[in-house]
Amino acid sequence: MLAGIRTHDLRKVYTSPPPLASGGFVLSGRSKGKKQPEIVALDNLSLEIAPGEIFGLLGPNGAGKSTTVGILTTRVRPTNGQAWIGGHDVWAQQVAVKKIIGVVAQRPNLDFSLTAREILLFHGAYFGLDSIDRAARADALLDRFQLRDRANQMVRGFSGGMMQRLSIARAMMHDPQVLFLDEPSAGLDPQTRLLLWEIIREYNQDGKTILLTTHNMEEADALCQRLAIIDHGRKIALGTPVELKNSVPGGFLLRLRFGRHSPELLDRLQTLGGVREVRRNDDPNGENSADVYADRGGSLVSEIASLASSAAIELCDVHISEPSLENLFLHHTGRSLRE
Repeated sequence: MLAGIRTHDLRKVYTSPPPLASGGFVLSGRSKGKKQPEIVALDNLSLEIAPGEIFGLLGPNGAGKSTTVGILTTRVRPTNGQAWIGGHDVWAQQVAVKKIIGVVAQRPNLDFSLTAREILLFHGAYFGLDSIDRAARADALLDRFQLRDRANQMVRGFSGGMMQRLSIARAMMHDPQVLFLDEPSAGLDPQTRLLLWEIIREYNQDGKTILLTTHNMEEADALCQRLAIIDHGRKIALGTPVELKNSVPGGFLLRLRFGRHSPELLDRLQTLGGVREVRRNDDPNGENSADVYADRGGSLVSEIASLASSAAIELCDVHISEPSLENLFLHHTGRSLRE
């Protein structure tokens, strides 16, 4: 049975730092009569993910991606709203939900006292696989994730990439209908990342639904059939990677830095051929900058330099980006995915 994912007006408000987002910071003891600070991690987030779809949540750290996954996998209770996996209400039918999902957290949570094979076998037993099936399944996954030569070694000596591969293999051990991958390629070398992407595509070809969170634009573009860009717990864009990139005015982004600039200069930039939109930004270093969205890139530079020179303003730097999901995020939020 294929299973999709649906959320309706999910809201989560923390009165202490959210899990995995606090960096070890702990709020001081409660003071009588003082209201605890509130952190809105999700602000009425609604999503509908089709069965058999690879869907991505794209956003910077703190956007609400991990909280969304936490709610959908029964680890975080929402403040308001509802969520369903297939036909199951996540919080009303937690046992049924857990049987059909696999979860890979941001950080490996493997048992260091076990070997790689034992971790897979114990996970299979936990989900009711008989000894023959779980042994065959474990061997197949160890081969596919290129871990067979380390199968009988304790994982405490594994590299970060090997631990991540084993974590994903463990999540697939009981063949879940829905697979959650929270920042799956974070910290992986390029070769391991490509292997992981290939395995994710193969798993999806069997009709499995995959939801992954990432702030890696290349990963979202390469894997996701659709994605939602979220920031501060809100959905700010939704569509296929191509649709989203095409929604950026002009596609090209020229980030300009001046010694100073004036409203008159920005108005004149707006008149250049192919320029769709000009936005002023003042960076923390006090240097003036502007974002120019246009139908063309490099051919605009000489015209921009000429306008700046005629206004006696120094053009200090130009950075040109072709159409990308990063540009989309910048257009909607005014900040980089990595900020």
